[in-house]
Amino acid sequence: MGRALLIVLDSVGCGGAEDAAAYGDDGADTLGHIAEACARGEGDREGLRRGPLSLPHLDRLGLGRAMAASTGRKPPGLGESEPIGHWGYGVETSLGKDTPSGHWEIAGAPVRFEWGYFPKKIPAFPAGLTEALIREARLPGILGDKHASGTEVIEEFGEEHLRTLKPICYTSADSVLQIAAHEEAFGLDRLYDLCRIARRLCDPLKVGRVIARPFVGRRAGDFARTPRRKDFAIPPPPGNLFERAAKAGRDIVSVGKIGDIFAHSHTGREVKGADNMAHVDLALEALASVADGGLIFVNLVDFDTEYGHRRDVSGYAACLEAFDRRLPEIIAAMRPDDYGVVTADHGNDPTWRGFDHTREHVPILGFGAGVKPAPIGRRNTLADIAQTLSKKLRLPPGRDGESWIS
Repeated sequence: MGRALLIVLDSVGCGGAEDAAAYGDDGADTLGHIAEACARGEGDREGLRRGPLSLPHLDRLGLGRAMAASTGRKPPGLGESEPIGHWGYGVETSLGKDTPSGHWEIAGAPVRFEWGYFPKKIPAFPAGLTEALIREARLPGILGDKHASGTEVIEEFGEEHLRTLKPICYTSADSVLQIAAHEEAFGLDRLYDLCRIARRLCDPLKVGRVIARPFVGRRAGDFARTPRRKDFAIPPPPGNLFERAAKAGRDIVSVGKIGDIFAHSHTGREVKGADNMAHVDLALEALASVADGGLIFVNLVDFDTEYGHRRDVSGYAACLEAFDRRLPEIIAAMRPDDYGVVTADHGNDPTWRGFDHTREHVPILGFGAGVKPAPIGRRNTLADIAQTLSKKLRLPPGRDGESWIS
């Protein structure tokens, strides 16, 4: 039977989806535009990286061919290798381009309801929500109350937050309420408690996530977010891959923010590190210990939070190359019957306007010692991933999706 390893490269989309225009993203292409920018020298940064995008190990899994299949364009420097795995691309059917929508659909539970969003105006939050949050959390008030980039809003309001201890509340094009507060002056536990209150208040509004964004520093230019971010999500729909694996008594390890995304429901042993490389290390530790029939579900978030939202092409490219260099370790740690999938949950094109996610196809790359190389083509829902892994792990099938393995 072997084990299943599922790695989500957060925001690493591979070309605009057919409905991208409805989300304001017609023409977005995270991987394609990064590759093109690097080929033009626009991804160069002294001391970080230079030259064309170099992803030899991902390309051997079929990344370049998956990108070309998605967009109809051959990406520069990719697609030359003969694939050693299954390769194709997935189309998200969930009604959103956010983290829960993508991850839940990957796990076999597409989002079939409309998320609640906050309007792009100031103030962004309904007066009733703000008043209840201030009253129940005994706050002196809030700062922000608008759509904003997380790093920019902390620079704008961080000093006032330290003077007043009013938390910084902001949102984006996603269904989210984010709350930033100083980890020491405001207190980490107090921030988490505040987010729990906000989570309850946001439930009737169908807001997907409330996110705690702790930061440190004493003045503008010195503020930095810490790794102790915590997401408070609506519970995922029933019948997802986690639930089926848990009911079958399987060994489950969730790496990174996976536990938060799935509201800690059937997510097994949850482990979290400071960054992508720490999460790769944790995935390798899980591969050394998880029992046959087990599931390891990994989220690598740095692509999204550190580089996509900040529209940093060279940083994003370097982050992709850093993961690519770790792939041989991951493959070597897998047992002969294991099956791995590398995919993404949405896009976040660093060449795009604004600072939000982009509605895109995502690459789907399947690999393992027993895999016979083959294209898997266009997958009409990301739930095909869960259905395939269910087949591999001999779990009951889900309601959505089709397996690409027999």
